[in-house]
Amino acid sequence: MKEITNKTEKQDRFKLKTLFETSRLLIESRETDFVLNNLLLITMGKMLVPRGAILIYEPGNKKYLVSKIKGKAQIKEGEHILIPWSPNQFEELVIDPLEKGIQTPELFEGANRGLYFNLRTSDHHLGYLYLGRKGNDRVFTEQEMEFVESLTIISSVAIANSRMFTEMRAINRKLDRRIYELNTLLDLSRDFNLMVDREKIASTLKFALLGQLMIRKFFLLYDIDDNLVMMASNGLDRQPHENEKKDIFSLPEDVLLMEADHYKHVPFLRENEISALVALQMGSDKTAVVGVSDKATREKLSQSDFNFLQSLGNLAVLSIQRSIFLEDRIEKERLEEEVNIAKTIQKGLFPDHIPSISNLEVAAKNVPSEGVGGDYYDIVETPDSNHIFAIGDVTGKGIPAALLMANLQAMLHVLLPVEITLSEATDRINNLIFENTPSDKFITFFWGKYFHSERRFKYINAGHNPPLLLRNNGDEFQNLEEGGLILGAMATIAPYVETEVEIEKGDVVVFFTDGVTETFNRHEVEYDEKRLKAVIAEQKHQNADKILNAILNDVNAFSDGKLSDDLTLIVVKGV
Repeated sequence: MKEITNKTEKQDRFKLKTLFETSRLLIESRETDFVLNNLLLITMGKMLVPRGAILIYEPGNKKYLVSKIKGKAQIKEGEHILIPWSPNQFEELVIDPLEKGIQTPELFEGANRGLYFNLRTSDHHLGYLYLGRKGNDRVFTEQEMEFVESLTIISSVAIANSRMFTEMRAINRKLDRRIYELNTLLDLSRDFNLMVDREKIASTLKFALLGQLMIRKFFLLYDIDDNLVMMASNGLDRQPHENEKKDIFSLPEDVLLMEADHYKHVPFLRENEISALVALQMGSDKTAVVGVSDKATREKLSQSDFNFLQSLGNLAVLSIQRSIFLEDRIEKERLEEEVNIAKTIQKGLFPDHIPSISNLEVAAKNVPSEGVGGDYYDIVETPDSNHIFAIGDVTGKGIPAALLMANLQAMLHVLLPVEITLSEATDRINNLIFENTPSDKFITFFWGKYFHSERRFKYINAGHNPPLLLRNNGDEFQNLEEGGLILGAMATIAPYVETEVEIEKGDVVVFFTDGVTETFNRHEVEYDEKRLKAVIAEQKHQNADKILNAILNDVNAFSDGKLSDDLTLIVVKGV
């Protein structure tokens, strides 16, 4: 009797030692497949069971995956089965189908004669360990049941740990990948920040896509001032037509996976195997679109790939936009420099000072609305010691108008020493301008010659705003309007008509361009000739400088200092 007791104690110690070693083996393992395989083999070996299986529960479809199966089975590993048991059976440690009278899946012939050992943790049902009857058809002893139950509990913990480890390893891989991508983007960001050459930007983008995402076909379509430009591309069989560019750019989604309708609508995408379009934005505006094919390995791009692609594309877009701003700034500075030079040159074309003229006070002022303008005035002495007064207005503003104005000034000075009349000189000037300027360019021009000794002023008005003559002893204005057509509109047909007036003591003559009378206030009301006459009439007893300043101050007050056109004034007063 004592010998039997000792033998039983040895067997119990052996089973405990086996359970302990098996537990350590399973718990230390980080591979679910290893845990499941060893659980099945150990229990089948210890229990002398020829048939067994491990069924893993998948909550998503509420079915069981046949993860491991041993023996002559009617189902294969990897297949799914449905076990139509009630949810409360998830809580039972062991289920005997025969005892409970429930139907089981046909894993083996006579599968309902086996036992289902629950694999579960305190929170989750993981599945079942199925063990068939022993080869000798004996039932499990109480100690064997306890052994298997203990092993399933330990294995369940090991399975949960291995799953958690697998998930952590997957998360770590994603984190490592993300860190790698962030480091790559950081390096590329430094590279892009140093670039202003768009070809280098495009080349860096190309090699980043090839190296990081293994994309062999791509394009970057960029919107520059409503002009769609293929900024970079690789592997394309052809470039898209203008209509195809517009269709690509008009597609709305941030990330758009290509479908049959897209390929039908834009054949370029199908012909070049473009599988996705990614929109890139600056603020709220779409600035560019990147089109990409699948990877060279034929793999589809993942969401992580698209995130990386958008970040990379945005870096390229920022760099391109910076290069555009830099070019615009350089161009603006160049134009400003040219305008300043032109302004200096134009300033030199106006009289340096107002000459002293017998019997007259003279004041003059030019205010360009831009850096340079098309208004012109001149006061110059003639070879016979009299003086020419001239004022003109070239169509348009800016440098083109200033160039034409300079030509007019040159022609006038060339003709001064020539013994010809105002009419003949005006004919020659008109024909030269007509023959040498575009059809949309012309000049309104007024000029006249003042004869000191006789106080006579002989003039020609070539389509210019008529100067206003106000007599000292009257309140009616006389418009100096006789002459002929504007300069440059057509070749001279009829001679320009010369007209003569006298400028007596106290008389005021105001020459002006339409920048005075056609200035608007904030209510879009025009400063007209009536208002100008009112200021002249009010100030006519003042000297020429004060009359001129009164007009300028009134125009500025009316327009809040915002001129819409060049402004030129000459005020002449008889003394």
